[in-house]
Amino acid sequence: MHSSVVRVQNVFGFFTTVCFAVAAFIALSDYYSPRTPSATLAVKDIQVVRGRPHYYSTKKEEYAHIRFSLSSDLSTLFTWNTKQVFVYVSASWPDASAPNKTAHVNEAVIWDTIITSPSADHLQNIGPAAMKKLLKSAKGNAIDPSRGKLELKNQKPKYQITAPSGNVANIENVVLKLHYNVQPWVGILTWTPQMDILRWKQVKGGVSKAFKLPAIKVKEEKKKAAK
Repeated sequence: MHSSVVRVQNVFGFFTTVCFAVAAFIALSDYYSPRTPSATLAVKDIQVVRGRPHYYSTKKEEYAHIRFSLSSDLSTLFTWNTKQVFVYVSASWPDASAPNKTAHVNEAVIWDTIITSPSADHLQNIGPAAMKKLLKSAKGNAIDPSRGKLELKNQKPKYQITAPSGNVANIENVVLKLHYNVQPWVGILTWTPQMDILRWKQVKGGVSKAFKLPAIKVKEEKKKAAK
């Protein structure tokens, strides 16, 4: 006869085994859900100025502001196991100081956002009015087809582009790219795939045309003084 303690341990061990098996099944089910994201990125306005890009900057340096337009459909990233999706846009350009410019690139994030699934709206740190609107749009569904559809026109960047050298003017072959990170309820974090993996496809589009950062924008007062 087993003691009560041994029986409790056996029941608890069986319970944890079942929970682990169910969690593994849920995590693996994501790989059978198709992911076919698509996006279009376009640059609208570019400015390069000299100053302190952050309030804590100790010296002046060149930094760039890039406005952009984004039209994306990331709705296929939302399944019953999706908690939230972290979406961000980065600017990348070849590293001129590297021997192999195609393999070494600089990259800086200029904008990001978090899109929660209806089942995770309560985790949003937003006001009551916005929360009420979110809950009303979700209507208690685990999956909302409209989630992940972004339409941004002439969007301001959240972050400026800087470089370790302090110089970003006249940089060529700069492109904007859309990235995402899917955070599931159960399983591992998944990032933007660089190749097709089973039913998961790469982002269709999601890369802007190459452009050049302009020269430093001179203030009108300095122009007048020069005259």
